[in-house]
Amino acid sequence: MHRLLSTLLCSLMMTAAVRAEVIRAVEAGPSLAELVRVQKEVQHVLPLVRPALVGLESDNGAASGIIVSADGLVLTAAHVATDLEHEPKAGRKLKVFFSDGRMWTATALGVDVATDAGMARLDGKRQDWPFVALQPGGSVVKPGDWCVALGHPGGFDERRGEVLRVGKVLKTTANSLQSDCVLMGGDSGGPLVNLKGELIGIHSQIWEGRDQNVHVSLAPFLRSWDRMRNAEVIRVWAQGSGGWLGVNTREAEGEGGLAVQEVAPDSPAARAGLRSGDLLLAMDKQPLGSRQAFSDSLRARPAGDSVVLLVRNRSGERIITVKLATRPEE
Repeated sequence: MHRLLSTLLCSLMMTAAVRAEVIRAVEAGPSLAELVRVQKEVQHVLPLVRPALVGLESDNGAASGIIVSADGLVLTAAHVATDLEHEPKAGRKLKVFFSDGRMWTATALGVDVATDAGMARLDGKRQDWPFVALQPGGSVVKPGDWCVALGHPGGFDERRGEVLRVGKVLKTTANSLQSDCVLMGGDSGGPLVNLKGELIGIHSQIWEGRDQNVHVSLAPFLRSWDRMRNAEVIRVWAQGSGGWLGVNTREAEGEGGLAVQEVAPDSPAARAGLRSGDLLLAMDKQPLGSRQAFSDSLRARPAGDSVVLLVRNRSGERIITVKLATRPEE
């Protein structure tokens, strides 16, 4: 009897401890109101993305992809579009499966071997394919942002349909994003979108740890868009790739923004009138505060693209538009 009572008391104590842990976890996580908001936004996003989501099959197995233009450009992972174990090249034929069960074909175009970015095009001359928008180049993906991963884990299954997972961005680099969205084999090449339904990444590396899934960011695609469309195989990513502004900055503690330390001669920044001592407050209406985020955003923009900067100096604040250039060779 005493043993039974002791066991019961221990059980009750363990239950109370577990309950306390659950309560602490709930209190530390998103509020119920935030979760309801995210649920509504995800319900809005899915119908926008679903028509453009595709399952892919090749001699390399099953994977996923996403259509990003009305003329049928598909973004996926390089290891889906080509055989990275041998000589990477364009031309691989892919079977394409839509969520409604229709089947089509596509031809692999260029790939960026260094970042695992791949591109394909749906065969034929249709100009009315459903597609998703890319997140604007000036927007910055930040750790803590909600995201949605879609794909066909295990391969396309018409009866099951696509699989959706909701999570958060954990880490960003110049070429990749890391999220806690749970992925499986067959998800490779599928889309990671924000809560507006805009594409922010492509599933690349699927690891065992829940928080170790890596997605190619849009930067490699934007940087090499035309080259990939022309079926080039890109093997090396140069640190100087992407748009070039020509400023060296430091984070301005207490002031916000980035302080310009140096302006390269005959650079876009110099021609726009930027000077040492200027304070960069925002780019394309997005506040600036991190040198790394600023640098990543510029690298994600191709040469020839324009950025709008909010600048402050002793004369006050002004808005300038600067056309980015190609970084000169060292």
